[in-house]
Amino acid sequence: MAENNKFFIDVDDIKPTTFGAVRENAVENGRIIKKAFKGSFDIVVKKGYCAGKCIVFANCDGLCNSQKIADNAIRPLLSYDGTLPEGEELEFICDNIICGTEQKKETSLDIAVDMLLRGTLLIFVEGSKECVIFGVQAIPERAISEPDTDVQEFGSREGFTENMKTNLTLVRKRLCTSDFTIEMQEHGLKSKTRILLCYMKGRVDPDILNEVKSRLNGIDMDTVLGAGYLRKALDTKRLSFFTMVGQTERPDTFAAKICEGKIGIIIDGTPFALIVPRLFIENFQTLDDYINRPFFATFMRIVRFLAFLISVFLPGIFVAVGLFHQEMLPDDMLYNIVVMESNTLFTLTLEALIIHFVYETVREAGLRMPKSIGHAVSIVGALVIGDAAVTAGLIGAPMLIIVALTAICSLVSSDLYQPISVLRIIFIVIGGATGLYGIMIGAAALVISLASMTDYGIPFLAPVSPFKKEMLRDSLVRISMEKLGKNIFDINKLKFKNK
Repeated sequence: MAENNKFFIDVDDIKPTTFGAVRENAVENGRIIKKAFKGSFDIVVKKGYCAGKCIVFANCDGLCNSQKIADNAIRPLLSYDGTLPEGEELEFICDNIICGTEQKKETSLDIAVDMLLRGTLLIFVEGSKECVIFGVQAIPERAISEPDTDVQEFGSREGFTENMKTNLTLVRKRLCTSDFTIEMQEHGLKSKTRILLCYMKGRVDPDILNEVKSRLNGIDMDTVLGAGYLRKALDTKRLSFFTMVGQTERPDTFAAKICEGKIGIIIDGTPFALIVPRLFIENFQTLDDYINRPFFATFMRIVRFLAFLISVFLPGIFVAVGLFHQEMLPDDMLYNIVVMESNTLFTLTLEALIIHFVYETVREAGLRMPKSIGHAVSIVGALVIGDAAVTAGLIGAPMLIIVALTAICSLVSSDLYQPISVLRIIFIVIGGATGLYGIMIGAAALVISLASMTDYGIPFLAPVSPFKKEMLRDSLVRISMEKLGKNIFDINKLKFKNK
């Protein structure tokens, strides 16, 4: 019985183009798997005997719980001293020998190998054209922690992690209804990344759901390693600084958007989820708005909107007024600005561009540096560079104050930071070249561009454009929860009737 102690299978020269169906020869199945992953030390294939029948085990080391494999599968099988019913060996093993809640029979070797790479154990029995997929996953994951970017004052402290099942559990416990529907898809020819399409049955618009599925099915990539790979397919086809695909790190926010009739997408390996469609007004709304009293929630939404306007237009307006419209400033203020700017080497336009470039560089350095020194680089760098630049006469103090105020305001709505940072530069150039007239024309063009954005049949500026009076109760102004009714917001009411 020396052969009984031979657990590792030799690798033969087998080069299958596809795995095909599970073979009756258990050893051959093991050889094919070993050959397909030749050179990969983490693919483990073992052989043993149970009641005289050859049994082959295959798993990916590091993705499985080795103790669970030994206790629930290998030891019970190899120590079984009874008999196996002829022709029903696999069923008997599943029902009477191995123990575990996650068991599945599979006839396709392709599917079995795919499940092997997801942390399962494959069990092949000599003479059977099926294999057992045994759930023994132990994939390393980060513990649930508070979100880093999507911070709330009174909301939950739970945030999404990189584990798809954990994220789904965090959402499921908040939506205890059978109407909450989850569909799983795979994308990426090589990565085979799993994504979950989440929506509320009865509230989601079927046309929007079909459009989202169609765009996802149109993705043709080898690897899908994050949400950014899907965003381009889900977003509007036109060029724009803004997007109708939102994202969140918070399961409570995700659940709230699902209840509004929107569609959520959870990507395996990504600690935040996507939400479509997203409206412009939602960039100034937070979950805290529904916890705070209506008057304060309305006040904070107005503050966030004003901060957006300041961060986009203030530097350009300052440059335009300083170069073309000095008569708009009081005499004392104009005198002080002239005195300070007369000692600098650059024009107002060039000053603004240089300071914003320095600010973005310092911010990027603080973001990419290790956390232990990143904050020090950001704060010390800004203080030292700013003070030294003013002292040396490279820039004026008024411009430094404008940039500091703009930088603070741009961080109020973190989801809008990317378009804000680019639009700010554009309006600085426009203001320096054409004055306030150019700023006004540029602002009008921006509003027209936003008003013309429509995706999934939903206008981006809704409910303001087109005007929906009944939906204004939860836009920039928030009324009491009693008047809002059961559904705080319904995205389907904003859809164009002809779409």
